[in-house]
Amino acid sequence: MNLFDVYSLYDIEPVRGEGSYVFTADGTRYLDLYGGHAVISIGHSHPRYVRAVSEQAARLGFYSNSVQNSLQQQLADRLGRLSGYDSYSLFLCNSGAEANENAIKLASFATGRAKVLAFDRAFHGRTSGAVSATDNPAIRAPFNATANVDFAPLGDIEAVRRKLSSGEFAAVIIEGIQGVAGIRMVPDDFMRRLRQACSEAGTLLILDEIQSGYGRTGHFFAHQHAGIQPDIITCAKGIANGFPAAAVLISPSIKAVKGMLGTTFGGSHLACAAAIAVLDVIADENLVENAAETGAYLIERLGEMAKCHSVITEVRGRGLMIGIELAGDAGAIRRQLLFDGKIFTGGAGAHTVRLLPALGLTKEQADIFLSTFKKYL
Repeated sequence: MNLFDVYSLYDIEPVRGEGSYVFTADGTRYLDLYGGHAVISIGHSHPRYVRAVSEQAARLGFYSNSVQNSLQQQLADRLGRLSGYDSYSLFLCNSGAEANENAIKLASFATGRAKVLAFDRAFHGRTSGAVSATDNPAIRAPFNATANVDFAPLGDIEAVRRKLSSGEFAAVIIEGIQGVAGIRMVPDDFMRRLRQACSEAGTLLILDEIQSGYGRTGHFFAHQHAGIQPDIITCAKGIANGFPAAAVLISPSIKAVKGMLGTTFGGSHLACAAAIAVLDVIADENLVENAAETGAYLIERLGEMAKCHSVITEVRGRGLMIGIELAGDAGAIRRQLLFDGKIFTGGAGAHTVRLLPALGLTKEQADIFLSTFKKYL
């Protein structure tokens, strides 16, 4: 049997990792500035994480959600304190797409409405409901097209108000920063006005923090830069440092009904142990603060580089979520960085280099990237 050929693969196989580095079988070391799509939040093979997962696997890896699992409440307590959302409730699942599916379903239950408003170039996942709210025809099959999802231009609050005035929308879903679209920023003022518009229309605001959350932007969630509180927040990616896990944070104004949401594997003992270890490391090693500081350093240095190299047309981002827009082929530079410079980066379209490293990235490692990147401009 062959693998279904849907991925474009580099001819490189990392076999182990340590911190912000991965290694191939022959010992070649690569600086990882992509973290497996922003998944590796606390670094590869962090000793505390490895110990927590190993010890939990030796005790009990899984049992169903029909019995008590005190690790789920421990995770909820830690996440509430660290994120500032200790009054919210937590629903645990397995992936970002599943988190968004449940968030949309929950908003529809809570409001009795059917429609969802998303934004141009949004990416919310590949499962049926999530991809329906994703503005990318290349991954949205005809089956996924639905009149229950509408789109508005990002940043156009008047367009949003016009659509919400119909009273049909259960939710507006928006990314804290649009990641797959190329680190497309959401202005803080627009986020504040969006919060107000949703409240006025009786529409719930869902913040998709799957890529932009968990400390990546220098706040625990990207929307906290704007000083707002959404009704529902979705998390995945860095939540468990590579173990499949995701979460939905739910406002106390939304009441639970037995059976309205459910999952087989979500919130397993192993997933919770991994996620608790991640939060402990983030807190104890001040990784949110490091993301803010090292990210600001990178963005400043890249901005200075852009003044001397016209091929860099824009540098966007916050913290360690950075997009470098190029006049030329970003794919060519990414290949040079990988095969010659031994640095993993990410892409987002033809012209954007995307950086999503572990939150513990050092300034020395940032300098390695900067000097190597400069050679290929």
